Amino acid sequence: MSAVEISCVVTAGPDPQALRRSVESVVAQTMRATEAVVVLGLTVTKPVSGAEVVTGPAAEGGRAEEGSADEGSADAESAADDVRAVADELAALDPARVRIVTSGAETPTTAVLRNHGLDQARGRYVIVLGEGERLQRDACRNLWEAAERSGAELAAGRWTRRVGRRAKEQPPARLVETELYARSRTLDEPADAPELVVADALVTGFCVRTALLERVGLRYAEDLDRSEILFGAEVAAAAHRIALVPNLIVSGRAADDPAGTLEGQLAAHVRVAELPLFQSDTALRAARDRALLSDQLVPLARQFPKLDPDERARAAALVAALPAARTDLDLRLDLPPLERVCLQLLADGDAEGVLAAGYALGRPGTVASALSERDGRVYWRATLSDDPRERVALDVTELGHQYQSPADTPLLNHLTHCGQEGDRLVLEGRLPAPLQLHDPEAPLTATLEFLARGSDGRLVFRTPVDEVWREADTVRWRASVEIGALLRVGGARDRVCDPRFALHTPTGTTTGPLFLERHRVDAAGSYPARPRRGRLFGDSWKPYVTVKHHLALQLEARRRPGRLAAAAVHYLTHFRPARKAKRLAKGLRRRFDRLSARSVKTRVYNRLLIRLPVRKGSVVFESHMGKCYGDSPRAIHEELRAQGRRIGRRRVRSTWSYATSADGFPADARLVRRLSWRYLWALARAQYWVDNQGFPLDLKKPPGTTYLQTWHGSAYKRMGFAESRIKAQNAPERDKLSAALARFDHFLVRSEHDVRTLARDYRQPAQSLVASGYPRNDRLVRARATDESQGRFPRPALAADLGIPDHRKVVLYAPTFRGMPKKGRTTRLPLDVRQFAERFGDEYVLLVRAHYLESAVLPVCPPGTVIDVSGHHDVSELLCLADALITDYSSIMFDYALLDRPMVFFAPDLDAYVAERGSYFDLRAEAPGPVVETEDELLRALDELKLSDTAHRADRARFAERFGGYESGQAARTAVDVLFAGRPRR
Repeated sequence: MSAVEISCVVTAGPDPQALRRSVESVVAQTMRATEAVVVLGLTVTKPVSGAEVVTGPAAEGGRAEEGSADEGSADAESAADDVRAVADELAALDPARVRIVTSGAETPTTAVLRNHGLDQARGRYVIVLGEGERLQRDACRNLWEAAERSGAELAAGRWTRRVGRRAKEQPPARLVETELYARSRTLDEPADAPELVVADALVTGFCVRTALLERVGLRYAEDLDRSEILFGAEVAAAAHRIALVPNLIVSGRAADDPAGTLEGQLAAHVRVAELPLFQSDTALRAARDRALLSDQLVPLARQFPKLDPDERARAAALVAALPAARTDLDLRLDLPPLERVCLQLLADGDAEGVLAAGYALGRPGTVASALSERDGRVYWRATLSDDPRERVALDVTELGHQYQSPADTPLLNHLTHCGQEGDRLVLEGRLPAPLQLHDPEAPLTATLEFLARGSDGRLVFRTPVDEVWREADTVRWRASVEIGALLRVGGARDRVCDPRFALHTPTGTTTGPLFLERHRVDAAGSYPARPRRGRLFGDSWKPYVTVKHHLALQLEARRRPGRLAAAAVHYLTHFRPARKAKRLAKGLRRRFDRLSARSVKTRVYNRLLIRLPVRKGSVVFESHMGKCYGDSPRAIHEELRAQGRRIGRRRVRSTWSYATSADGFPADARLVRRLSWRYLWALARAQYWVDNQGFPLDLKKPPGTTYLQTWHGSAYKRMGFAESRIKAQNAPERDKLSAALARFDHFLVRSEHDVRTLARDYRQPAQSLVASGYPRNDRLVRARATDESQGRFPRPALAADLGIPDHRKVVLYAPTFRGMPKKGRTTRLPLDVRQFAERFGDEYVLLVRAHYLESAVLPVCPPGTVIDVSGHHDVSELLCLADALITDYSSIMFDYALLDRPMVFFAPDLDAYVAERGSYFDLRAEAPGPVVETEDELLRALDELKLSDTAHRADRARFAERFGGYESGQAARTAVDVLFAGRPRR
């Protein structure tokens, strides 16, 4: 290894601590053959509009005003002295690994300084760090080893940037979604991993061979503000081989500022598109253009409410000046409707239109523009051109605004004036006329509501709006409010009021906050306040703009008595004894919280609670980890209740666990929250456990408890120890699963298929198997008998509860679970339910049942066509109601087959799913209905549902016999008999 293998070029900005962080991360590398090349200019560079340029008149290229030249020069000299001092200190600490070089350029932009650093680099590889960027300890070693091992001229890895007000480190979303750095690999050309050059992945976090730079003559473009974008693309295009590593290389990159860096971003994008790599590959060029739209211009539109009018006008003009090919409509067709609208308005240079659409982007469902209907389609603008391409860009039909009532349609209430007249706050605003308000003569009234924060919605002050009138396609209004007389808050917790505008129309009322641009609040003034508890709590109301760009009013103390009272309160809550008391309270709270930690609960349960005596006749039920009151545990509970079963002289006492909400759980049972202390107590004292998935794996079963595992469905995909995920686990993890499975005393099966799959792969002994069928399916067996003897009508009461008319058939869509649960995230359904509603809405009602481990947000559809039943507790009730089933690989297919009703298998990812999860049989060969892989095929299958029903009748009978051979309609009774007659396994 040579003396210096990697040179890390660090350009100095105005922040000396940022320079310190960058250089210290280089010195701390585990690979010692690295050096930090600190590049200083004659003056210090600082960020201007997102690009790093030099301060003072010279750096501005004559653009700075003469009056500020002396002040700017003094600031630059002071910053230069601080940065130079830090650089000298770092070089003195490790002179062998930190070198300081100075550029003599008169205008040392960041690109100029980086090029000077490249010229001075001694290593075989070069890494360039931006201001404040930090290398991870093994970053150089990881990149160097990957390059040396593969012979690559470029090696790159993951990087993160600061995001949000708290500067949390996050990687770019596109790089995560495309899994660019998911594994180590070597590329012969960028086209093998398009996101490398499509998503600006090479702005940092890479090293390049010095020989490559010299061979091709690559340097940063000194006429570009965002020259790192072009440089990364050029390096990727020139490299003979590229190595990618999954390691994190760089953190601390500055947060994106779409508006501030827009000009440089667009200029760099145009230059990149002119590279031969993109000129010869139209698909790659189109992909990069799409990335610009979704990753740069859509975030820019989201940022518009934060910008002042001049910044908005400038940004819209810059985008409108782009070559038309860069923002072509064909590139936008796959984007969501509102994003298409924003991009069209940006391309048109319509700054005010982008402001409204950008506001709506951050608030789904909000109507921020007057809408129009043409030929059954809904458009964002009230007036449309004859250009069909523009109409496509402004088509927002799929947002479903035409189906919403005014009360369900939040509107953009845009304040056009916020001023003061004496002690009165004068507000003027406009909002788009609701689409449902077709009659221009319809009477309009409005109310201003001031909601006091901290009152849980109980304290609201209302006053009528003085004037409300229609003006073209908008509603305008004006109100003058004596704030001090209206807002009589207490003054302690309720010190902020949020005004809302409520528009009353003949069809309903819509209420929403008031959007106010920041530059307008300066004229709002302040107003005398009269809190109920006296003016010591505050004497003035001050309007301000919240972080969500809404008007709010805050109670302040401006006069001497109020200021003194506030200072006294601040002192009493912040002087030394108070601070000590706060720290003590926080410490006690943290200790108390530790008692509720799951690890503590588990230890207490397994060491102490499990020793408690069993309470005779007590049963703990759980279904799908407490998420619902349903499935086989519910059927067994209802059978016990119907039998009035006793143990000796004691009646059976039932306890149900719930995960988050007890709504819908039985009132005659004891309810405990899952993983609470009461839950653990109930498990420890229970004589019987009954669930369909598994009580927490780390909880031992008490010695005197009998555990009945009903399970939640027969298996299509590989389960248990046959799963590749389980096979990949280490021995302790597999042992933990084995111990949890060994708790089962009885395991219900519904066919020999279950015996050969579930029982085998969950390692259940033959003596634990109960060949009874699933208790939840007793309802289905009875429904099948009723169908054959009496017909399908009348329908179950659930149809009336859901508002389903008798003349429309019911289709249940129930897809399977497709991954590990992710908290707070929703899944995208494979089926486009909106298209289904448009095609079959007059004939069918679609019930959508997402998997209990996932959630799905459904688009707005015509009323009564699509109903989300994911929150319904018992899926058996839905199966009895459905006339047909659409599913994929869900075990619901085995249950529905008992009804002998048509099924369609919509499996667009069948081959990929089987390759990833494995399967016990060939679905295409065994399915009791058509297996389709595209939505067009699905729609055709539904058109031919009657023919399919007849053609697959024998297949359904064979399928039901093979996978439900033990289903007799008496499973619940059998399970109760087995449960109370059996003994726990020791």
